[in-house]
Amino acid sequence: MLTSLNWMSFEFIALALTIMAAFCNVSVFYGFYHYLGTIDIPVAWRGFLVGLEPMAAFILRLFILPWLHVRNALWVMMTALFLLVGVSCSYMWVTTVPALIVVRIVHGAAFVLLTSGAIALVVNFIPGEKSGQAFSVISIATMIPYAVIPPLAEAMHPFVRNDADIYAGVSIFAVAAIVLLAAVSGRIGAALRGMDGVLLRRPSFAEIRENLRLRAVAVLLSAGLLIYLAHATLFYFLKDLSLRTGGGDVGLFFTLSMVAMIAVRAFGGTLFDRMNKLVMLRIGLLLWVPCFIALPHADAQTAFYLLAGLYGLSLGVSLPLLTALLFSASPPRLRGLNTNLNLFTLDMAYFLMPYLGGILITLGAGFEVLFYGAAGVVLLSLVLIMTIARH
Repeated sequence: MLTSLNWMSFEFIALALTIMAAFCNVSVFYGFYHYLGTIDIPVAWRGFLVGLEPMAAFILRLFILPWLHVRNALWVMMTALFLLVGVSCSYMWVTTVPALIVVRIVHGAAFVLLTSGAIALVVNFIPGEKSGQAFSVISIATMIPYAVIPPLAEAMHPFVRNDADIYAGVSIFAVAAIVLLAAVSGRIGAALRGMDGVLLRRPSFAEIRENLRLRAVAVLLSAGLLIYLAHATLFYFLKDLSLRTGGGDVGLFFTLSMVAMIAVRAFGGTLFDRMNKLVMLRIGLLLWVPCFIALPHADAQTAFYLLAGLYGLSLGVSLPLLTALLFSASPPRLRGLNTNLNLFTLDMAYFLMPYLGGILITLGAGFEVLFYGAAGVVLLSLVLIMTIARH
């Protein structure tokens, strides 16, 4: 990593904003299932088309990571941004199942290329002693779109023909990112030229295998997958659970939890680097477990919304610390790879959980069983994290 780079430099901020632009272009699809109904896509295809973009990201990231490195990341990002503009606009005229399959796969490919390239670069602008704060900033960049874009899209509905116009409209964020990257590319290039040549080359498959044999890296990636599976359980099944318990509005739950999550990352980021990250991560996970256990019994609005705040608080602490610990445990030249592998476990969780949960529901399990299972998964991740040494 470049020791001469300044923390919160223009380069770091530009890359964080580019990551935000990537998430702006996926968070707008919160109502995609409903939109498919408005253009007469058969019911049997709707769920598949909704999940096809994250499925494509999940599969493609595994193939992209071995050849992605610092030297080609900027070019990959620029290509992905132009691809993202085109694919976002294509929703305006693509209305058949075969065409939508192609569009969703290309959309997933553009997203994974953009985010993977940005991560491969941005980790080189993070001082080791500021990793907690840095990943708090990056986490905020990924969360803000989910808090802002859905209500903005709802406000735009009276002024557009349908959701496809809004999908095309968010391409403005990709255009802005293209301009921003073009402006900062010279500075990024100059910074990278000052790096050790060893850090610039693509890691070999032997190095990747050796990296995955590092105990702390393997444990943190495994714990991350379990954590994301738990989070995906709530994301996909909370609405059905809340309709049964009558606890409250699920949209407001997500808003409150997102506000709490962003707040703890914005105001507590500097504390993450002053305290023991492993201890803080364990506390965050311990606070998370009661949320899953209590939600099936939260049949009053007050309890439901208080749990939303606790959920956001605990997740706001846990996720950036998990990434910061993985960053610190990684060899310097493989920090970008491991951070992207962490995103791969996120893709995997969001791809697997709807199917795993659906199977359990089909077999007769209640939604409360899914949430108790999520609590157990979080406890298992905590047990794994307890096995690694203090950091």
